[in-house]
Amino acid sequence: MTRIKTIPAIAEAPEAAKPLLEDAKKKLGSVPNLFRVIANSPAALRGYFAFAEALSKGSLESKTHERIALAVAEINGCSYCLSAHSYLARHVAKLDDAELTANRNGSSNDPKAEAAVRFAAAVVRERGHVSDADVAAVKAAGFDDAELVEIVLHVALNTLTNYVNEVALTEIDFPAVTPRKAA
Repeated sequence: MTRIKTIPAIAEAPEAAKPLLEDAKKKLGSVPNLFRVIANSPAALRGYFAFAEALSKGSLESKTHERIALAVAEINGCSYCLSAHSYLARHVAKLDDAELTANRNGSSNDPKAEAAVRFAAAVVRERGHVSDADVAAVKAAGFDDAELVEIVLHVALNTLTNYVNEVALTEIDFPAVTPRKAA
């Protein structure tokens, strides 16, 4: 049972959220339950979409967005985000099962992405208090300061959705994936 209302239909959403949900439906073909929960606050939904859209125009490749999302969801123990991003990683980013497993373990089979995912995992585990060595490792892998900031902001965006889903107990509307580790 969810703890925050999942708006059942766009027509029942707050007026200011309706065009945002309609846009999501046009882009995705449906409106995920996460968006239906956040839509309780049109300001929050607008902010989430703006943040996600801005990061999508950054310099990190979209596959790395999904890799980071999987690592963050696993560490934070968010079944909803783990389910959604496992689906997106497989069907949109075209990552294979071995890569998804590595990402959930805070790593990657791609040498450059490995540094980004490890750094993202360190940011989550250390709540931002990473070491000089953590920063040096991601820079040594070829990430510049702008990309380093983007990695941190992807962690923040994913942590935001992890927390919303865990507080709300959002019903999973993707093939369900359960975190392996305790949060």
